Amino acid sequence: MNEDTHNWGAWLRLSLTPGVGHESARRLLAAFGEPQAIFAQSEAVLGQVVNAKQAQALVQMPEGCAALTLETLKWLQDHASLGGRVITLGDAHYPAPWLDIPDPPLMLYAMGQTAHLATLKAEQCLAIVGSRNPTPQGADNAREFARSLAASGLTIVSGLALGVDGAAHDGALLGHHGTGLATIAIVGTGLDRVYPRQHRDLAHRIAQNGVILSEYPLGTPPLAPNFPRRNRLISGLSQATLVVEAALQSGSLITAKQALDQGRDVMAIPGSIHATQSKGCHALIKQGAKLVESAQDVLEELHMPAPLSQQPLDLSTGLDASVPSPESQEENSDQSLLRALGHDPVSLDALQARCGWSTAQLQGQLLELELRGQVGRLPGGLFQRVGSA
Repeated sequence: MNEDTHNWGAWLRLSLTPGVGHESARRLLAAFGEPQAIFAQSEAVLGQVVNAKQAQALVQMPEGCAALTLETLKWLQDHASLGGRVITLGDAHYPAPWLDIPDPPLMLYAMGQTAHLATLKAEQCLAIVGSRNPTPQGADNAREFARSLAASGLTIVSGLALGVDGAAHDGALLGHHGTGLATIAIVGTGLDRVYPRQHRDLAHRIAQNGVILSEYPLGTPPLAPNFPRRNRLISGLSQATLVVEAALQSGSLITAKQALDQGRDVMAIPGSIHATQSKGCHALIKQGAKLVESAQDVLEELHMPAPLSQQPLDLSTGLDASVPSPESQEENSDQSLLRALGHDPVSLDALQARCGWSTAQLQGQLLELELRGQVGRLPGGLFQRVGSA
């Protein structure tokens, strides 16, 4: 075992010691310095800094620690070409913004373009979070905001979850111009697995132009308590958090609260008054979150100039959104149906009452627009326009 492995191995032992949380660990580090020095102390000396039970645990090797150290070493060797590395609290590559939050992780597992972490600042990062089950418009908003903001030089931070998170990572990768990090995914499992599985390809793309981070050791499964806990890291890495869609009881609102507790800004995109996924954003706006309707709004709030080549992101919710001039009867029908849809979710019966078409004609036209990506189908038999189509 080389010296580097010995160093992070001691950090791993400290992080795995039963009953010793981050707060106690920081007291020990303040008193003795490096973890190796902590484990060189007697139980009596340790008992002067932590309680007796913790001191007793510290002089014993945690169960499974040796095996996990070897497993981590193998993982590092196997993932060296993908930028796999272990980063400790005292490492030069430890993200500086996390040193300012109340509960920074002792250890990080990282994969991707990790060299950029050494110079990463909160001012470079924007968190984008939202529903795991967004409306089609919500997913489109997340992707387009992230694409435009990444093109403006921001690193998009999210959690690799289904829905808004995945769309935000994807948009950031699409907008990235090849300098700095496109996106950072902070996950709630060990890095030896991808959760959810549907995002395996996305995770590989992030590793090529961004970074995936976890505070959890290898082998950690997707345990429910881990995800709200990791949200403090999503908000803590970023100068602001943008909530795209969120129900009133959601992890995204937890992230927003943690952002406020950390002294970060919170922004939210308004949505339909009929959509459950918009209720959380509207609540945040009522409580003082910045209402944003375009990527330019975000850049202005962050006091960042937009590139001259960047076109404003048009996410208008009016019924008179621009549509190319129809050149055929079919295009006229599409335009009429899109106007009848508006931008709120609508049922088939309500839509039929608006346009007066037969059920067969209406269903056929909706299917065509759905295949073109202009209309999304929602649970409960509802339909909604996507983007500014």
